Amino acid sequence: MGWFKRLKDGIQTTTKFKKEAPDGLWYQCKDCGETLTVKELKENFYICNKCDHHARIGSYDYFDLIFDGKYDMLFEEIRSKDFLGFTDLKNYKDRLEVALEKTDLTDAISVAHGKVGKRPICIAAMDFSFIGGSMGSVVGERISKAVDYCIENLTPLMIISKSGGARMMESAFSLMQMAKTSAKLAQLSRAKVPYFSFMTDPTTGGVTASFAMLGDLNFAEPKALIGFAGPRVIKETIKKDLPEGFQRSEFLLDHGFLDFIVNRKDLKETLSDILFLFENKTEGT
Repeated sequence: MGWFKRLKDGIQTTTKFKKEAPDGLWYQCKDCGETLTVKELKENFYICNKCDHHARIGSYDYFDLIFDGKYDMLFEEIRSKDFLGFTDLKNYKDRLEVALEKTDLTDAISVAHGKVGKRPICIAAMDFSFIGGSMGSVVGERISKAVDYCIENLTPLMIISKSGGARMMESAFSLMQMAKTSAKLAQLSRAKVPYFSFMTDPTTGGVTASFAMLGDLNFAEPKALIGFAGPRVIKETIKKDLPEGFQRSEFLLDHGFLDFIVNRKDLKETLSDILFLFENKTEGT
């Protein structure tokens, strides 16, 4: 369990990062404090039975939840490298090795192709457990390759965002992914291939400032934190209290940034309906 501390004029934050996935037999809800068994939590799609809080889940959990059984992984051969020789408290190379060993993921985004409601779709799902779901060069390249795949196969694309922002260990190269992914999604739009952006807790930083807000449909899980800078940083910078529920899904829906909010239990059925509607729209034009 690690700490990140930033002390600067106007900004004083201390943020604690810890593993989100429940271990053992019991799980205590982060929102209401309700205690339930991990078995009950899994059977309820990792949603609290009492307050409906959506616990964070991984990219493969979403694949298992959404796809009609079988799906194929894409672009797993593209891997991150420490091309800057970056070192802070650890070498970036060592961080990558530890993340790979702890998560069994190859990077912060995984891309898969399969069917939902018997209709094809390509899904790129981010995973917060891999270096905070940070957006580095591989995240940008896998999204870029996914766009090319979708254009070639005329297959809708869905990106599931769950990120703390750009990957600082890749410096400006991570920021370049904002422009790169935005440009690739413009190509997807010109090819008239649908793109759905699904935001989960948290969707922050450069991810929000780029591909997460560019969907033909932008939707989110309930109470997900969605924004550029975090609410604590904003409050301490402007020295003012923020509105109730600021940067949560419900607040963004009320202010026009989201099209709708979907409960995780209803995600597959909702996505199946969306694919049906877009398929009919395409056939009718």
